[in-house]
Amino acid sequence: MAGSIQDTFFEECEELLEAMDEGLTAIEGGDHDPEVVNAVFRAVHSIKGGAGAFGLDELVAFAHKFETVFDEVRANRLQLDTKLIQLLLRCSDHLSDLVATSRDGGSVDEAHNDVLVSALEEYIDEEEEEVVFQPMGLGGAFEMAAIEVEQERVYTIRFHPLKDMYGTGNEPYFLFQTLADLGTLEVTLDESELPGFDALDTDESYLIWALTLTTTEPKSAIESVFEFVEGLCELSIDSDMDEEDDANALAALEAAFGAAPEEGGDQVTAPFEPPVSAPEPEAVEAPVAAKAAAPKAEAAKSEQRGPNPTLRVDLERVDRLINAVGELIINHSMLAQQIANLDVADLRDVETELEGFKNLARDIQEGVMSIRAQPVKPLFQRMARIVREASSATGKTAKLITEGEGTEVDKTVIERLSDPLTHILRNAVDHGIEKPEDREAAGKTKSGEIRLSASHRSGSVCIEIKDDGAGVNRPRVKQIAIDKGLIPENADLSDSEIDNLLFLPGFSTAKEISNLSGRGVGMDVVKNAVTALGGRINIASTPGKGSVFTIILPLTLAVMDGMVVSVADQTMVVPITSIVETMRGSDDMVNNLGADGTLLSIRGNFVPVCDVGGALGLSKADQDQPPGVYLLVETETGQRSALAVDDIHDQRQVVIKSLDGVCGNIPGVAAATILGDGKIAMILDPESILAASPSAAAFDTERRISNAIAS
Repeated sequence: MAGSIQDTFFEECEELLEAMDEGLTAIEGGDHDPEVVNAVFRAVHSIKGGAGAFGLDELVAFAHKFETVFDEVRANRLQLDTKLIQLLLRCSDHLSDLVATSRDGGSVDEAHNDVLVSALEEYIDEEEEEVVFQPMGLGGAFEMAAIEVEQERVYTIRFHPLKDMYGTGNEPYFLFQTLADLGTLEVTLDESELPGFDALDTDESYLIWALTLTTTEPKSAIESVFEFVEGLCELSIDSDMDEEDDANALAALEAAFGAAPEEGGDQVTAPFEPPVSAPEPEAVEAPVAAKAAAPKAEAAKSEQRGPNPTLRVDLERVDRLINAVGELIINHSMLAQQIANLDVADLRDVETELEGFKNLARDIQEGVMSIRAQPVKPLFQRMARIVREASSATGKTAKLITEGEGTEVDKTVIERLSDPLTHILRNAVDHGIEKPEDREAAGKTKSGEIRLSASHRSGSVCIEIKDDGAGVNRPRVKQIAIDKGLIPENADLSDSEIDNLLFLPGFSTAKEISNLSGRGVGMDVVKNAVTALGGRINIASTPGKGSVFTIILPLTLAVMDGMVVSVADQTMVVPITSIVETMRGSDDMVNNLGADGTLLSIRGNFVPVCDVGGALGLSKADQDQPPGVYLLVETETGQRSALAVDDIHDQRQVVIKSLDGVCGNIPGVAAATILGDGKIAMILDPESILAASPSAAAFDTERRISNAIAS
């Protein structure tokens, strides 16, 4: 049971860390709204409270320092300047590491931890952090007044969690554990509101807790325990000492400062001067009153809005549901095929009902897929840390700007996209962004800018990484590729082809080995990861202006829209996202190129033709009559080519079945699917098919020769 509760805590930590990163990013951007500051404080406070319940001492100790500094910020005793903001960002990264270490095991970087703690302590007034009353020789009157102020109080707390509190994953157990750390706690369950079984609503919250806490802590300390569930519960806190008692105690303390005799000395006639660092009573009361008013306003807002109810479900269960929906779609296709084969005169009613079944199945499929769809915001927030770390390691200054954070992508795609994005961003800082002095010499700002954006485009997800750095040094890139034997010395390459040399295995422009680069693991890792996701990546660069990496990915890895075609008596599927247009050609559109190549004339332009059957070894590539049906597709480099097939049947949604572990890697084939007649159809990979096309190679050679003659 304890393990289950601890797992829940770490799941909540992920959400709290995301909220913290979001708030700090907003603060870094200039948004110093008290609501944003309070949100970050609550996140750190919640992590500390939960960590304390499980005895995670290192996490608690660091979170306490972090929280204390932020408490100074929200009380307007610290100004959020650039130095402090950068420190808070570094502390946020370290807090994430501590949470991960507490969850997964491992050791903490003690040196880094000590450096950050020391930096935080520079902003903490120890006298304010730990209020210690010292008699300072003023006699028994002062000591009695101090004891009166710090004497134990008994608080009576009525705590009624609302159903929305459970919906956010909060547990009363953690709150009670934190209260118990303040003193002696007695907990009594009040189940008087619990109705009979027949009238019980499982979505409602009926249980109420009556708590009695004996402690020397002030009421504000108890309120802070419940601060992060404001608006999610009904709460009342009563004390056996009221404000008048506190005022009397404070008056007695002030009298002691002014009138108590020194030990063994004469009566002190002059009033005692408090230390300079001690705040005046008026200076304390104002922020305290403001702090007390702020939670009430926040609670009112929370009651008006209310959190969206959520439900945590094991991902494996969602996967099983998605697989079941996929089988439902296949079953519908089979049923439609069987009905179409029936020799019945009038099938209009059956076809109408079947169409309704189809629409319902699609609605279910879209609903199930939306469960797995998640915004890219958490992923983008993690990338901000990558840019900060890379900037620090290279001595450069770079800022990450994100756009389209609400774009939703399949959870599996997001998880597998983290490594490629990390590599691209490190590469942008290490090789793209110039040093501050070089940027100034080029008329740019000292700080580089990297823009990370996401959007939906034509049924796919487009992720773009754009920097304002120096761009690709094409002569140097080409020479390095020649020196490494990746291309022949006399190779004549276009600008786009030189840019794409970065994706070759083993290519690296780093002169020295560092933490970021120089080990021969280049951008080919990125390309392989994107290709494994069924996507493609392209690079465009302008010298002196910067580079743009564009990643095109499918919305999901479970289903896709495809064009069903025939190739050498085989039924196959081509992903619709790679198809620009379809056409039926004629003899006057076909032109021979060399011994094996064929070009297709389309509106005054020529594109190379690839016979799909020949590329897959299903038919000879030198047939006398080339196929008359073409799919015009676009490659990663923006070049267009025509896939020649025997016939086009229709466009339909198909369920993707991976071939990994079954058939291994098949050139030209990305995956498989099951059609309505129960047959298996291959899902083609246009990129790899075109790579083996003799027409494309011949056309590329002729184009380079033409360019050389023209120049």
